[in-house]
Amino acid sequence: MHTAAGAQARLPIRSDMDLVWVRQHVRQAAAQIGFGLVDQTKLVTAASELARNTLIYGGGGTMETEPLADGGARGLRLTFADEGPGIADLEQALSDGFTSGEGLGLGLGGARRLVHEFAIESDPGAGTTVRVTSWVGRPPRPREES
Repeated sequence: MHTAAGAQARLPIRSDMDLVWVRQHVRQAAAQIGFGLVDQTKLVTAASELARNTLIYGGGGTMETEPLADGGARGLRLTFADEGPGIADLEQALSDGFTSGEGLGLGLGGARRLVHEFAIESDPGAGTTVRVTSWVGRPPRPREES
């Protein structure tokens, strides 16, 4: 797998206006890569939730976009990073129905279901990095049964 031709970007997440720019950028990047409207919307929805978490809980940070190519498959990786307080209980934060009452109410678990690949690293006091990847034409991950 390698980075596909196309613009990589790094956007700040410091204000509500930055959240608007993140959503617009992700939609444009996904359309340019070839995502259909439904898949664009899923990726933008996940990005919106993750960007809001970066702003509210991480005190701000960045989002990086990286177009990918793996053989004939095209995808988009989004990395959200902050240097905030971190997440004390990742298992709880990823559980279905867990929400702080902010954002879209999807939580991390909801954002995870909207993408193909989801990775999170968080250490209390050292910030959080969430990396999500979606691929053109692949169905999203199935809902995990508890």
